[in-house]
Order: sequence, then structure tokens, then C-alpha cells
Amino acid sequence: MDNEMSYGEDYKAIPATSIGSGVGVSVLPDLFCYTVQIVNVCLFGDEESNDFVLIDAGMPNSAEEIIKMTEDRYGVNSRPRAIILTHGHFDHVGAILELINYWDVPVYAHELEIPYLTGKKSYPEPDPSVEGGLIAKFSGLFPNEPINITGHVKALPEDNSVPHMPGFRWVHTPGHTAGHVSFFRGKDKVLIAGDAFITVKQDALYKVFTQELEISGPPRYLTPDWKAAQKSVEQLAKLKPSIVVTGHGQPVSGEELTKGLKKLVDNFETVAIPDYGKYLN
Repeated sequence: MDNEMSYGEDYKAIPATSIGSGVGVSVLPDLFCYTVQIVNVCLFGDEESNDFVLIDAGMPNSAEEIIKMTEDRYGVNSRPRAIILTHGHFDHVGAILELINYWDVPVYAHELEIPYLTGKKSYPEPDPSVEGGLIAKFSGLFPNEPINITGHVKALPEDNSVPHMPGFRWVHTPGHTAGHVSFFRGKDKVLIAGDAFITVKQDALYKVFTQELEISGPPRYLTPDWKAAQKSVEQLAKLKPSIVVTGHGQPVSGEELTKGLKKLVDNFETVAIPDYGKYLN
């Protein structure tokens, strides 16, 4: 493997899973969502084509699973045009070194996220003291040190286009991380939200395991800027998405999405922002 690439010294497998692990869902003919343990990755590109991208890169040690999933959908030896990141937390870049090495493809992220992807800056530490369930309490074990993929990562275009994803534009949705982005396509109002908001209560072990659908704010234990997070959710709600795929939880659409997202926006301060924790504004 290229010597310049490395994970942080705290990189490790996380023994968390859900009943959705290993399950893929065709959200649209050109959008496929696949769950790796407790996090989602997406494939964008028509199944009949070999022109596709991977969105996010899963949990640590999941490269073989992601490659197999990709080849099951697009054929043996298929590879994406690029890997596009919503952000660089450990559960969204967990297999990225192996995938870059195997596929030799570029990675794109928001320019504010690049220091965390080039070994220059660590994310704020997870907050196990935050209000929440068992996963929040164990979050201090989660990696937060930067990975280094210098030479392989590029900033998303300034015009908000998304490489190799025609029709989509990236939307800066900070709060969970400084350079977090979501992806929106206007013609059918499909939204790939990353962790700007999610569809499972991510701090609660039982709800994560069962993947109980609940439109929720970003994961509490890894969100340092709640004012920005709230504005990002409000911004995405104004797009009036018809279908949403998030970084954690099931895809959601229709009335369940409309009502759930409105409830989150209207009650963000009471249902999303924790009552206590070290990152409260």
C-alpha cells in the first residue's frame, strides 16, 4: 500500500452492528443504499451501467464487503469513478485506504474537511458525557484522529456540482463536522443527507440494533456545533425532499419523511440538542 496513506493511531474495528447490516436497498434505479454494521454507504449510477460512484466508505475493516457489494451490483472488476464523502468521521472513511489502493480512484470532500483527511487536524473527541443511551456512553472508544490520504483527495468543485453525479449539487451542511455536505437532486428531490440528520436514534443501542425508524438530529456524541447543525437541518427541510438516504438508519420518503422532518425542525432544541454535554453552545 502507498506509504503516504495512513489511518490514525486510534484506528480500530468497532464491534457494533444492526439487523440491517449486509442489507442493500434500491432506493431508485440509480441509487443503492447498503448498510455496513451501523452505517450506510451509497452507490450512485444505473445498475445497467458501469459509470458509478461510491458515497462514503464504511466502517473499519469493511473494504472486502464493500468491494463485493459493488461487484454484485455492477459486475466483477467494476470500480467507481470516484469516492465522494459526506464527511470524514471514522465510520464514513473506515475502509477508504484499502478502497483507494484497490481501485485507484480519486476522493472528493468539502475543502473544510480536507485537513481531517490529510493528517493535519483531529476531529473533536467523542463526548461520552452527552445525554443519550449506551452508544453515547461508549463513544469515547471511537477513533477521532485524522487519516492521511494526501494526494488522493480533492476539494469538491466550487460551483456546487458533484463529480460524476450529474443533476446533483452539494449543499454545505456543517454542525456535525465543519465540512459536512449533503447531496440534492432537484428533478426528483432526492437527498443524500449524510449525518446532517439521520433516521435512527443513534445514541440508543437498542434502536440502532433494531434500526427503528425515527427522524433524528445528528449523532449527539460526535456533533460539536449545535447551532450550525440546527441551521443545516432547516436548510435541508426547505428543499422539501421527497426521498432521503441518511448516514444511519433506513431510507425514508412520503408522508413519513414530511411529517418527521417537520417535527425535527419545529422541535430541534428539545428532541435533537442534548440537555447536557461538553459541546453545547
